[in-house]
Amino acid sequence: MRTIHCQGRAIAPSKVVCIGRNYVAHIEELGSEVPEDMVVFLKPNSALGDTLYAAHGEPLHYEGEIAFLVEGGQLAAVGFGLDLTKRSLQSRLKEKGLPWERAKAFDGAALFSEFLPLTLPVEQLSMELRVDGETRQQGGVPLMLYPPQSILDNLAGFMTLEDGDILMTGTPAGVGEILGGQHFQGRVLGNGSALVEVSWTAR
Repeated sequence: MRTIHCQGRAIAPSKVVCIGRNYVAHIEELGSEVPEDMVVFLKPNSALGDTLYAAHGEPLHYEGEIAFLVEGGQLAAVGFGLDLTKRSLQSRLKEKGLPWERAKAFDGAALFSEFLPLTLPVEQLSMELRVDGETRQQGGVPLMLYPPQSILDNLAGFMTLEDGDILMTGTPAGVGEILGGQHFQGRVLGNGSALVEVSWTAR
């Protein structure tokens, strides 16, 4: 099983639960409609990766997100995550009304920073992603259609979250294609101050 880390602990999530279309500006940039209900999809443990690749059979797109580690059914720790997407394939699947897993759940499709215990109200959390020093994405809990506690409540109606599972809360506007050699720096902020930072260079 692949692992993430929280204060020196290696944790193997059984799954990564992802929330789609959770920021209005991102919905608009993809030409999608605001959903009537929360959009949920999964990435398996095998999707966890350490290396940021620019392609996996086709060019990949980045989506920076605030991610949470779940323990005891609660949000226990926070980190920065990259949801990698085969955008062309996803578009073809969406046109046919088919599931997204081929475009979202491939090996290496989820990258994460270290997770740090959550010690402040989630409403104070925001994220930022820079590519080659340029800010590409910014967003936070106040802009989410479904804030973290609402996500947990919704999921509890049909899914068990095991200790160590990861919740990805959706991506703000500014997503784009990954190019080899680009330097990515993501961070989660609490009340404007950096809580956790991570960087990758695309291969």
